[in-house]
Amino acid sequence: MAHVSMSVNGKKVSGQVEDRTLLVNFIRETRNLTGTHVGCDTSQCGACVVHVNGKAVKSCTLLAVQADGADVVTIEGLANGANLHPVQAAFREHHGLQCGFCTPGMIMSAVDMINRYGPGNLDEKTIRHELEGNICRCTGYQNIVKAIKAASDEMAGMQQAAE
Repeated sequence: MAHVSMSVNGKKVSGQVEDRTLLVNFIRETRNLTGTHVGCDTSQCGACVVHVNGKAVKSCTLLAVQADGADVVTIEGLANGANLHPVQAAFREHHGLQCGFCTPGMIMSAVDMINRYGPGNLDEKTIRHELEGNICRCTGYQNIVKAIKAASDEMAGMQQAAE
């Protein structure tokens, strides 16, 4: 058993885990944060994407002990109280989901994408390319792409208004 300590959605957490415990299982089973989904168990689908130290990672490929000392953000940590994150709001507004299983991973990947490229700097081709590691079995991705583009543009407007 190993002792891990990290910040999850801004709260310090710690606990004993088996050395082989995946971060996704630590998040779901010990923190009871079930928005992060286990989809394929092979790191192909992206349903388990979380942010570790500000970068999107597939939490089914990272051991909990590897995240020791890290800052982890899950889908539950994006909203500011009752105020949805702009990407969450855009997915709702533009119908970027159907069954919802892939949605948390898609949203976490989209936030990372916008952070890396900068708000307002995404086009459809870039978004589609960046989503290659995320699988949705229900949609044709069109509304997901539309939602990410809208969120990126909205965040650019928010950034300009703040300057």
